[in-house]
Amino acid sequence: MPSADAPVEHRITDIGARLLYRDALVLVIDKPAGLPVHPGPKGGETLTDHLDALRFGLPRRPEAAHRLDRDTSGCLALGRHAKALARLNKLFAASGTVGKTYWAIVEGDPSEDEGRIDLPLARRSDDPRSWWMKTDPAGDPSLTTWRVLGRSPDRSLAWLALSPVTGRTHQLRVHCAAMGWPILGDTIYGTAPRSGGPGLQLHARALTLPLYPKKPPIVVEAPAPGHMRERMEMCGYEADE
Repeated sequence: MPSADAPVEHRITDIGARLLYRDALVLVIDKPAGLPVHPGPKGGETLTDHLDALRFGLPRRPEAAHRLDRDTSGCLALGRHAKALARLNKLFAASGTVGKTYWAIVEGDPSEDEGRIDLPLARRSDDPRSWWMKTDPAGDPSLTTWRVLGRSPDRSLAWLALSPVTGRTHQLRVHCAAMGWPILGDTIYGTAPRSGGPGLQLHARALTLPLYPKKPPIVVEAPAPGHMRERMEMCGYEADE
């Protein structure tokens, strides 16, 4: 589970300002780091608390069509009504149908500039409440492609573009850790302390949604988040990219 001390990038005061895309079926917002999407057993603020402001005249609030971990920022698709949500859920359930690109800062220096991680994943525990995962030859097939976007001058950090072909729980975090370059700020699979760390350096950069059969896919990008910019810039990121 995410660290209770993970920093919130900033609280939502105007969720409309975080709207990246809107049409009759779907909204895409830029979720801040540190804010869970759904209510949990410990209570506290969630994204759901703010969704009434995104009705735009409809009788019910939109609902998330997929998961983002609490400490992951970036593109989150919302279905605007029940039929739209069902359509989106079907898209996200089909491996490889929705294009997803994440940006991550990882610890270490990948030996190649791009590659594939093909490692099955399974739960660490039989407890259904546990979300922690592990690589396991008997687990569910899990595939991630990756590409280096930049490296720090001392080669201690790398900025990656990660694309999960499958959608397993914590897939990117476990896959990166298994390769020997865990995501910076990961308190479960990496080296980050339980408190006082930089926050998980993982951002849902882009979504490609083939929602309408006779139209091009919807492509939405979220800007670089504030909590990752310093280390991205160390790895060569420029704001006008």
